[in-house]
Amino acid sequence: MSEYREFLTKDGSCSLKSLFFQENFHSSLGALEETKIKFTAPSDLQRFKGESLSVLDICFGMGYNSASLLDKLIKQKSYLNLYALEIDKKPLEYSLSNKSFLKLWAPKVKKIFKSLYQKDYFEDQFFQCRILWGDAREKISSIPSDYKFDLIYLDGFSPQKCPQVWTIEFLSKVTEKLNSQGSLITYSSSAAVRKTLRNLGLEIFSIKPNFNNRTFWSQGTIAISKFDKNKLEPNCIFEKLSLMEEEHLLTKASIPYRDQDLNSSKEDIIKKRLDEQLSSNLLPTKKWREKWGMTKLSFKS
Repeated sequence: MSEYREFLTKDGSCSLKSLFFQENFHSSLGALEETKIKFTAPSDLQRFKGESLSVLDICFGMGYNSASLLDKLIKQKSYLNLYALEIDKKPLEYSLSNKSFLKLWAPKVKKIFKSLYQKDYFEDQFFQCRILWGDAREKISSIPSDYKFDLIYLDGFSPQKCPQVWTIEFLSKVTEKLNSQGSLITYSSSAAVRKTLRNLGLEIFSIKPNFNNRTFWSQGTIAISKFDKNKLEPNCIFEKLSLMEEEHLLTKASIPYRDQDLNSSKEDIIKKRLDEQLSSNLLPTKKWREKWGMTKLSFKS
């Protein structure tokens, strides 16, 4: 575990910090809370009660998102076909050895995770689960080309730390995997990510913050293939982008990450974007921040 450092979040759940990426897997406010607010709740899993769904979990990590998904589906007797993409086995190894993590979920989740770790798959009458180990940019092509997903979770390290999974080219491959009514869910409110998803033809919505704090103006993004915006309800967990968020997409922060051959290094991707930003005539992001009274810590561009 030398590449990772364990820490306890404020809601009592455990998480890890990647020493390589110099970033935490989860917010210090709570790994479990973050999973529920930013992924499980927006998934609206109740609509699949007693039915089947297909899910792609990109950057599986410790497995919080898939564990929460599985736990809910076990209780409501739904059927699941799950694909997960992850480059490193060690976070899952940590989760399987951590009693406090395992206690959060139904016992069957441990059985599934153990099988994924040892055999790369799990199958019974309710669930078919597979994990593909390696660079997500390569492994996504190992999923059958005609296979489509109801839900896609995108939970990689932030765009500044791991731009490889936030580029136009990779997100194009990801969105091709959505079915006609599918949703992509991510914690990121990055203008570059949102603008890219919109340009790829998806409807973009903001996950509502669950507390009144201007520092956290969004809990993330939902991108939907086809959605009637007139059907949005006041109690819906997501909402149309605010004027502030729309204006964010008109700044230099919205310039995308590019990786034409899906094999560029982090440094090359970041440098290419920085060069494009420097030559762009778009509004400087600083001006947007000043107008809306935002701090650099309030968003990830």
